[in-house]
Amino acid sequence: MSSVLTDLCRYPIVQAPMAGGVSCPPLVAAVAEAGGLGFLAAGYKTADGMYHEIKQLRGLTGQPFGVNLFMPQPALADPSAVEVYRHQLAGEAVWYETPLGDPDSGGDDNYDAKLAILLEDPVPAVSFTFGCPARDTLDAFAGVGTYTVVTVTTPEEAQAAQWAGADAVCVQGIEAGGHQSTHRDDPQTDGTGIGVLSLVAQVRETVQVPIIAAGGLMRGSQITAVLAAGAAAAQLGTAFLVCPESGANPLHKQALTNPLFVRTALTRAFSGRPARGLVNRFMREHGPYAPAAYPQVHYLTAGLRKAAAKAGDAQGMALWAGQGHRLARELPAGRLIELLVEELDAARTAVNTGSTQ
Repeated sequence: MSSVLTDLCRYPIVQAPMAGGVSCPPLVAAVAEAGGLGFLAAGYKTADGMYHEIKQLRGLTGQPFGVNLFMPQPALADPSAVEVYRHQLAGEAVWYETPLGDPDSGGDDNYDAKLAILLEDPVPAVSFTFGCPARDTLDAFAGVGTYTVVTVTTPEEAQAAQWAGADAVCVQGIEAGGHQSTHRDDPQTDGTGIGVLSLVAQVRETVQVPIIAAGGLMRGSQITAVLAAGAAAAQLGTAFLVCPESGANPLHKQALTNPLFVRTALTRAFSGRPARGLVNRFMREHGPYAPAAYPQVHYLTAGLRKAAAKAGDAQGMALWAGQGHRLARELPAGRLIELLVEELDAARTAVNTGSTQ
């Protein structure tokens, strides 16, 4: 790992920021205490809500941690597409006995207010999703001693992040669960993402900043592989989702290894942006018609998803998961990191032994 990353975590393991309550203070604290780098997810929270979670986390651990921000999104080119989708979801509103949400609840995710808090009361690391901040923003974080990471899905995005002054890039392969963190949401490129190993190798030849690799990683042997490809650390999300400290809904946790859900797919059905989750009824029925309209569709379906969870109906929930979801292990976060490190060491030993024979 780079020297700065070594200061932030003892092991090359990063817990992905998973919005929607999954990456809560207890999970981040447990990861940090075990020697990994945990990230709070500030997405969909108010600035005040983010501040209180940071305060709670600081009461749980004195170890370094990070906070993830969603970049503001451009205005929709065709708002009428959201209205069409609203009509298509009318049956869901009747079924779950809940009204559809207001698609215009907020497009900037309180970005400026969150920036102001994080610059006034700095945290060790801040990462960005759905775009790259301006150079003056990244320079401001550098000025207060915060390590910055920009999530990228192509070598070109990685190069733009380096030019803007990011300290590192999180390279997200198409295997990753949750939202694809493309900087430009183009429906023409849906499903054309690059696998994490190929992407890490390409980005390694494009930029000089450290790389954090993400995408379907569930075992220490996979961490070894991305480190060998040129990453400085590995970021895991789905692997931590089932931990008891995770704030994920119990139905979501159970679904990861439930034989009812045999595969994952990318869909716009729940949020209007491509995101990988377990294929369920809602995804099958609405995914083909969902518009490219984020975060409008997210707010439109928010009530439906909550109602489905309350009704115990996993078929109506957004069950975000990476391609390795069947490898999930229901362990405390600290024990999971210990096990990943053991597997990482064993894989390194096997590689070294093989190379000397």
